[in-house]
Amino acid sequence: MIRKIDLAANPPHERFAEATPVGLLCLAIGCAALVPIAFGASLTPAGLKTAAMYCLLFGAGGQAVAGLLNFANRNLYGGTLFTAFAFNWVLNWWVLDSLARGFVPDAGIVLAAEVCFLIIFVVFTYGFGFYSGLLFLFLLDIDLLYVGRIAKALTGSRLFDVPMALLTIGLGAISLWLAFAMLINPTAGRALFRLPGPLFRATPRPAFDAGPRRAVVETLYANWREHAFEPLALAGLESATAGRLGGRPLLPDLVYLEELGALRLGRGGNGAVTDARLTAEGIDFFEQVVLGKQQSV
Repeated sequence: MIRKIDLAANPPHERFAEATPVGLLCLAIGCAALVPIAFGASLTPAGLKTAAMYCLLFGAGGQAVAGLLNFANRNLYGGTLFTAFAFNWVLNWWVLDSLARGFVPDAGIVLAAEVCFLIIFVVFTYGFGFYSGLLFLFLLDIDLLYVGRIAKALTGSRLFDVPMALLTIGLGAISLWLAFAMLINPTAGRALFRLPGPLFRATPRPAFDAGPRRAVVETLYANWREHAFEPLALAGLESATAGRLGGRPLLPDLVYLEELGALRLGRGGNGAVTDARLTAEGIDFFEQVVLGKQQSV
């Protein structure tokens, strides 16, 4: 029984709705909660604990939801980024909550981890350049935030405080723009929130060409419509499909379709293929998939 014939490419199937806007909106809210602290305000225990809760619920929670659902939708890149970022926001929650209680995390360990984070996000920044210039800027903002945190830890200078606060605002603003573009543009039917194209162009991957197999099946289907199950000579099949093969030999596709049960090949005494015809299953499959015939119950 025929279960699948590669006559055309199938559209990707997503199990869940696109979860990226949730992660981006929650990221923006988390950044907004950190802005007063970044400018040196709300440094009281109450302020630190309040910001810590936003980091936990929106920063960590929102990123975790987006990451896990991206994984479920087989989006490795988005799932990896959001999930890793979620753990980072859990750390932000713990640091702020600890400071509110009078406990200061070890600076050396935090510095070593932030260097590792910077390396990770620099590589992600390069990868996002293949998707969109704004996504590249989004990750670049995160990179610069880590550069500022590392430089501040190494020098002890407060000169980096204002630039880091501005970068935090910028990260929240870019997150909102990206989320609105994904949510509002499809609804409005036009690009109200424009997204620039990719900065880098990837080397095209070799694409599967289903044209030759479809040409074979369409030609044999037309032959069946005129001559029922009378086979079509191999020479006639080659002549009818020559313009759609792109120089590709016909025999491998014929044997493949025969293995699936879509074709029946005639062979001479030396085993060479002499003719071909569709089987009943091949006809039924072609009519359902290509012609849209409803399957009878």
